[in-house]
Amino acid sequence: MNYCQPMAQSSENPRQNLKAAEHDRYAAAGVDIAAGNAAVARYRQILLDTRRPDQLDALGGFAGLFRLPGDGNRALAASTDGVGTKVLIAAELGRYDGVGRDLVNHCVNDILVCNAAPLFFLDYLAVGKLDPAVAAEIVGGCAQACRAHECALLGGETAEMPGIYARDHFDLAGTIVGMVAIDRIPDPESVEPGDAILGLPAIGLHTNGYSLARELISSDELAAPFEAATYADALLAEHPSYYRAVRAIEAVASVKAMAHITGGGLLENVGRTLPPRCKAVFEQRRWSVPPIVAELVRRGALGEEERYRVFNMGIGYTLVVPLNDAEAALAAVPGARVVGWIEARLPEEPQVVIHPLRAQ
Repeated sequence: MNYCQPMAQSSENPRQNLKAAEHDRYAAAGVDIAAGNAAVARYRQILLDTRRPDQLDALGGFAGLFRLPGDGNRALAASTDGVGTKVLIAAELGRYDGVGRDLVNHCVNDILVCNAAPLFFLDYLAVGKLDPAVAAEIVGGCAQACRAHECALLGGETAEMPGIYARDHFDLAGTIVGMVAIDRIPDPESVEPGDAILGLPAIGLHTNGYSLARELISSDELAAPFEAATYADALLAEHPSYYRAVRAIEAVASVKAMAHITGGGLLENVGRTLPPRCKAVFEQRRWSVPPIVAELVRRGALGEEERYRVFNMGIGYTLVVPLNDAEAALAAVPGARVVGWIEARLPEEPQVVIHPLRAQ
């Protein structure tokens, strides 16, 4: 969860908060999204005391922006994130390199929301007991994803902390720094009713919702067949980078706003990058939900509200473009879909509306 900058809008979205009476399976699994949002609100107040003149307001808190010293035309973009409890599944199965790629791709997507290109990355690996071969495999995954983005793996930290982590457990986080021309940072004020929302497909859970997934799918089931592979394969499917897809769309379309669909799902990520006068309207029938996500929704009996907050529900990244540019954008990226549109919003209306016309 990033908290680098104030959100694009300050009004509370009633669809983004579960009603007290609604069954919150994610909180029961140990993750309280409401508490996380409350903590971030407090962080932002703390950050006000550290603000410097060269800081720029970013879009929706996906990354922080800082004007490049001595260069009034460019800014540095930075973001820090982790892989979450997906690492527990990786550790249990002894499949380590994928989480390194997950981490870098996640962070690349976060600064991509500001249109930044990655420059360098630093990893933080914390373990209960250091196994050099395992550590090298994890960091090697980071290096592989960095090479794919022409991004330097500048360094990092490996911490051995018995008592904090169990012997075979670890945690993985990282920080990315990129750069963007200030005149290429998306402007949410350019978004207007009638614009199209493009969705780039998710291939699984990516790096969110794993605390609930581990509750719903037991360790004994991980090797069991699921679709054309196993539950383990579906749960460890890589968090993709959308960098090249976005660049291909930018070559043929005017991109007004973007969102990386991570924790909080469509309901909490898309609205953060829109002006308060606009709302995003999605139609579920326009895209497919990955089988593993649909299975978790079924097992958890998740209501509409919760499923769209906990999981990406099949959309990993969104872009707002003029309707006239949508056809060219779809042709540029196979798999992209028009998943919704922008409408005018009244003050009391939610920022994101989803019509779940497709049965889950």
